[in-house]
Amino acid sequence: MQGKEAKQFFGAAKVGSRQGAAPFGSYAKGCIAGGVQLPQTGPTWQAMRLSRNRNWGHPQLIDFIADLSGQMRQRAGWPGLYVGDLSQPRGGPMLSGHRSHQLGLDADVWLMQPSRLDLSIRERENLSATSMRRANGAYVNSGWTRGQHELVKAAASDPRVARIFIFPGAKVQMCKDETGNRDWLRKVRPWWGHHYHMHVRLACPSGASGCINQDPIPAGDGCADAQEWVNNILNPPPPKPRDPNAPKPKPKRELTMADLPQQCVGVLQSQ
Repeated sequence: MQGKEAKQFFGAAKVGSRQGAAPFGSYAKGCIAGGVQLPQTGPTWQAMRLSRNRNWGHPQLIDFIADLSGQMRQRAGWPGLYVGDLSQPRGGPMLSGHRSHQLGLDADVWLMQPSRLDLSIRERENLSATSMRRANGAYVNSGWTRGQHELVKAAASDPRVARIFIFPGAKVQMCKDETGNRDWLRKVRPWWGHHYHMHVRLACPSGASGCINQDPIPAGDGCADAQEWVNNILNPPPPKPRDPNAPKPKPKRELTMADLPQQCVGVLQSQ
């Protein structure tokens, strides 16, 4: 097992391990014991793209999604939420896509308001999410409403949440529109992409000694930083000069089992 690409092992796992729930490692280099599956359909959510089998996570993540989706009826009049990728059954590196989502503490929540919560499995595979950006992410488009603002605000106000990643124009718009308590804006961080969904990241659960949190978020509401992102989209800075004799950067190496915490071997081997 040691020395082989870890994604092959974790991508092959169909169910969570029969262990107590525990994340091991970091968000982009780890795994989860005792992962729980988000039900395909709940009172206020539907899991999308079921063929990927990425609707697994730590119990706190499953509870968070149920809580957040339930709030959207009162906050915005939405029926609930469409939920994208969480983690694989035992976390770890994925066969395609994300480099994070390895601890069962990350969730991609669609930004579009659900039309209904009785989609068939086929519809969940084929329905396209709606982009909320224009001008390459410098601004929100007409699809962005107070509902999206309330969705991000509700998630960021949850004490379990460490960070939310979303396109820069959305952060700037929320900075302009928020007239109440602005403390929650600090958790909302601009990042490339993330205009079809927001990426919610929970902090390591209390007592999870094998889990590594990210560095603390900088002080302040982060609005000036988001505006700088937008300014650079609208007026890109000149590219840095490149040394023609510099060696080409090496492609990122795939993670092996030796790169992951030792406990991840046990997670894979558990029945």
